[in-house]
Amino acid sequence: MKDRSMEGGGMKGGGVKGEGVKGGWDHYVDSRPYPDPAAPDGPATRFDPGASTARLMLRRFLRHRLAVLGALFLGLSYLSLPFVDFLVPYGANERDVEHLYAPPQGIHLFHDGRFIGPFVYPTTGRPDLKDYRWRYEADESRPMQLEFFCPGAPFRFLGLVEMRMRLVCPPPGATLHLLGTDRLGRDMLSRLAIGAQLSLTVGLLGIAVSFAIGVTLGGMAGYFGGWIDSGVQRLSEILKSLPELPLWLALSAAVPAQWSPVTVFLCISVILGLLDWPSLARAVRSRFLALREEDFVMAAELMGASPARIIRRHLLPNFASHLLASATLSIPAMILGETALSFLGLGLRAPATSWGVMLNDAQNLMAVETYPWVSLPMLPVILVVLSFNFFGDGLRDALDPYHGD
Repeated sequence: MKDRSMEGGGMKGGGVKGEGVKGGWDHYVDSRPYPDPAAPDGPATRFDPGASTARLMLRRFLRHRLAVLGALFLGLSYLSLPFVDFLVPYGANERDVEHLYAPPQGIHLFHDGRFIGPFVYPTTGRPDLKDYRWRYEADESRPMQLEFFCPGAPFRFLGLVEMRMRLVCPPPGATLHLLGTDRLGRDMLSRLAIGAQLSLTVGLLGIAVSFAIGVTLGGMAGYFGGWIDSGVQRLSEILKSLPELPLWLALSAAVPAQWSPVTVFLCISVILGLLDWPSLARAVRSRFLALREEDFVMAAELMGASPARIIRRHLLPNFASHLLASATLSIPAMILGETALSFLGLGLRAPATSWGVMLNDAQNLMAVETYPWVSLPMLPVILVVLSFNFFGDGLRDALDPYHGD
């Protein structure tokens, strides 16, 4: 007798019994429809047969919510840099001697239960000889409406065209200090916005210098090897062994004090870039050591391609994703370096305006304790550094969409 004890021993729950199949095994058939990858809510995974690499990268980046928020914040910050003089009510060095250390001031819409539009109350200050501080009182019986698209202190748009038009201005006889003023009566909000032009661009210039040196020397060391590799390695080891902050201080102190703020800014950017390339050069070298043995590199060499063309057209594109992620993660270090140098008085100096220069005024602990808003420049530094780190983290994952899904 034929043994039928093993029939039906397959998967039975929800399955469809196979007919005419030797052995009588049951076969499971999933009744759910196969998901359409082209649908708007389709799965964003590397198993998408119809999705391009760029689409997978975008989907993976959008799933990193902190990276998306960081990218939006940085995008808005950099796009607004050319227009900050128009957006703020005061100039960076415009003083109000009657409102020294004035506290943050609010904008109101309703007065005595009646809507009258954006307005402020005029404030008057008096010295408190008991606590040795300034005290300000608002006259809440006199609402004064703000003015829009009004003439203010002159400024140069993009450093070329002189303009006076500003988005919002305080009415005559009133002030508009949303974040208070400093010891010289300068508006903190206006200085924070204008200072971003230097603090945010110093990182971009520093990265440009660092990447130009790091990619060039690291690529040469990894592709040619020999004495070139040894020389680049020893030079990078010497620079990495030097203490970073004292070296920054020494180089910054060598900048002549009579140089203009723009020249000092460019010099600080170059200094930061010159000291940041060794790590990138080592990463490029290690990658090139692996790629130069690939078949496509050997084929390019046999076809007579020059080393410069091989590096530029074949090696660097295979390393571009890592370079892009490294750039976004290195810019915060540049920003923090400029802030630290300016805070110590060895970077940018007045009349230049940057977040580090503003924090230099916060070294007086008694002033910070009495007027805490003078330490507000710490907030944009923290937000920008966190945004760059989140953006770089999300970008690094997105540039490798076929791993980790």
